[in-house]
Amino acid sequence: MAITADDVSLEDIVPISLDFTVVEVSSPEELAVVGADTRVRVSYQEDGLELRLPFGSHSRLFLSEINRAWSDVCKSPSQVPKFEWISKYRKATRGQGVVKQALTPLGTTLTKLNQHRKTEKSSDKMGTLEGEKGSNSNTQTSRAYSSPESQGISSREDRDDLVRSSSHTPSNKAQILAMPQFGLRDNLIRCELLKNEDLYTYREPFSFFLGTYNVNGQTPKESLRPWLSCTLNPPDMYCVGFQELDLSKEAFFFNDTPKELEWTKAVSEALHPDAKYALVKLVRLVGIMLLFYVKKEHAEFISHVEAETVGTGIMGRMGNKGAVAIRFRFHNSDICVVNSHLAAHIEEYERRNQDYKDICSRLQFRQLDPTQSPLTIMKHDVVLWIGDLNYRISDLDVDNVKELISKKDFETLHSYDQLKRQIDEEAVFVGFMEGEIDFQPTYKYDTGSDKWDTSEKCRVPAWCDRILWRGKNIKQQYYQSHMDLRTSDHKPVSSLLVIGIKRVNGETYKKTFEEIVRTIDKMENECIPSVTLTKREFHFNDVKFMQHQAETLSLFNDGQVPCQFEFIQKPNEPTYCKPWLTANPPKGFIAQGGSVDIELEVFVNRSTAPELNSGKQQIEDILVLHLERGKDYFISVTGNYLPSCYGTSIHSLCQLREPIQDMPQKTLCELVEMSGKDNAANIEKPLDIPKELWMMVDHLFRNAIKQEDIFQQPGLRSEFSEIRDCLDTGMPDSLPGSNHSVAEALLLFLDALPEPVVPYSFYQQCLECCSNASQCEKVISMLPRCHQNVFNYLAAFLRELLKNSASNRLDVNILATIFASLLLKSPKKQDLAEKRKTQEFFQHFLTQGSS
Repeated sequence: MAITADDVSLEDIVPISLDFTVVEVSSPEELAVVGADTRVRVSYQEDGLELRLPFGSHSRLFLSEINRAWSDVCKSPSQVPKFEWISKYRKATRGQGVVKQALTPLGTTLTKLNQHRKTEKSSDKMGTLEGEKGSNSNTQTSRAYSSPESQGISSREDRDDLVRSSSHTPSNKAQILAMPQFGLRDNLIRCELLKNEDLYTYREPFSFFLGTYNVNGQTPKESLRPWLSCTLNPPDMYCVGFQELDLSKEAFFFNDTPKELEWTKAVSEALHPDAKYALVKLVRLVGIMLLFYVKKEHAEFISHVEAETVGTGIMGRMGNKGAVAIRFRFHNSDICVVNSHLAAHIEEYERRNQDYKDICSRLQFRQLDPTQSPLTIMKHDVVLWIGDLNYRISDLDVDNVKELISKKDFETLHSYDQLKRQIDEEAVFVGFMEGEIDFQPTYKYDTGSDKWDTSEKCRVPAWCDRILWRGKNIKQQYYQSHMDLRTSDHKPVSSLLVIGIKRVNGETYKKTFEEIVRTIDKMENECIPSVTLTKREFHFNDVKFMQHQAETLSLFNDGQVPCQFEFIQKPNEPTYCKPWLTANPPKGFIAQGGSVDIELEVFVNRSTAPELNSGKQQIEDILVLHLERGKDYFISVTGNYLPSCYGTSIHSLCQLREPIQDMPQKTLCELVEMSGKDNAANIEKPLDIPKELWMMVDHLFRNAIKQEDIFQQPGLRSEFSEIRDCLDTGMPDSLPGSNHSVAEALLLFLDALPEPVVPYSFYQQCLECCSNASQCEKVISMLPRCHQNVFNYLAAFLRELLKNSASNRLDVNILATIFASLLLKSPKKQDLAEKRKTQEFFQHFLTQGSS
């Protein structure tokens, strides 16, 4: 079994002793900017390693752990064991007593070590590392910024394969190293400070330039100054968003593109010439990119910088649609900037609404304190939302739209705008503002011109590209498009917002803080926390696969003091709840006399469905709600789960001639137990393939063989629910929903299989023979009969799709990439080389003549 971070302590891996130091390394010419990667030199005796740590909570925790371990060594020095693994990073050449090291393997390992270990408090934390830094006379103490040209664009895999956050600037060391140790007392103080914020803050206006541009996969062909330097005075901040940065297959499948650097360089060269700017953060998801620049003099007041991404493409994962976001604190105001690219096509406004809601719920930022719940987009003082939102003009034909544009009657035209209508109905962007639109639609033009689309499709002009905001003390100075730029079929849009930012008055802050501390000291000595719960028993009726259900648990603080609550683990259980259940928030703070609503959410996914389908697990759990310095409360969660073909094995489904929800639970459990055993004892011959799979493929074969963008465009979640219910109950006789929804339902079916179509035991053989077509076919011939039938059936269907590629715009590479990841799954996380091999393996079965 592999050793994991939970099996070791930091001291077992890093040679921490009195000969050990950690210092930040920066060059004299570099500029101080917070919010991106930091570089540190870790030295041990004569050996040194220079590490580039990704900005974020993992790096902060790592540096905090090093500091703790070093402090422990200082208190009680002991003999340090030999760390022979270091020798593999050494090179033959030594310079000035310090060995230059290979960086990547160690950097990757160290940032993942010991993330769950509790950090002990140490009063001399900052002093320790500052002392080490001071003792190294060769190390520059200034923070650093380097331009994209000199530094290059770094890349690393995060959360999933289509997401990459690129960072360009080392961050403020003090910001990262000062890992807060929030306990009840700290939360009490923080809560009271927040409540009394008006006593010690004042507002100061700062200008934010917001820009969005769908570049249609083009490279920069002209200066961006007419767009980015259109203001008389230089803005304090730039937030610049791009969509469709790269439309190539390589960008979509491997999230790699040279255009990131090209467009970043074009932006840097086009910023207002009367000020110096630093790039604080860059984040990209496939073709959606967001750049955040700040004036040099404001850099020291930027903190708490985090970047996140979420894909809303097919299966809720693909990054061709979705959002990227950056959050930061400027002085005392928390700001979140979102750049999104929502679903296309004029009739798909409901899909756009769904994308918006997905982004709001799924995009979350880790906090500086890892014990705190993640921050959602709306938990910020100011939210700035830009992007190609793709809402179109409805109920007018193209000639009527162009006539209104020629008359500059934008007010009448705007009344037909889908986004305006959806906002008026409070379906999306509730609480957001958008300035008056007095410019012509920004889509769609013939590339290189100001002419409306003259292609065969003759798209109706639309205001796809938008800028909205949410928050107080915000005034828009202008909102406009930029017709001079002709690189794309969209025109860029910009807006200048003046935002009242909260600044702290140091003297009044100190007085407020001291008064709060005195009050809390008195309360802590006198009172025990207590809460009242609205309910202690919750029942979730008819839980279904991938169908969210939620109930609200309200806590009221009826005690004499503020209290801190947390759901805690029960003995011998890894987490506080079963994997299909979450409490949001799982921990928190309630002021005296205050209340909090906790959402108890049930959601069954591909991981939890198999055991619920078979009856091995039930919707049953007990939550333990713990009050710090108080008592524990027990909350019962029960429910009934409706079995689904989603998350049921191919073997079991082939034994079922009736819909799964018509079968007794005992039968389903027996089928799981006999899975893989000889079927000779069965009286009835099993089906060749699951009937549910046949229904979906047959529907697509009859209705979607020429459907444009099939398997590339997502369906609607509401339609997926109807399709799932039809498959699980047998009613109605034919599948409901659009072709795109049925296609996505098929992919989700394959993704949810407990054992993939090509069983895990055959995975390695597939990789080894991927370049030999006959050997690949031989491996498939050895699969269990039902798995072999499903594989061949799907391959035959996909070959039929490829015969109609002129209509559906599919090719072998697209289908191989999508389906290989579902049919040939690795028992562990795949690396890029393995992914390419699985695609090569499956491509043999997509070309004409394969059996």
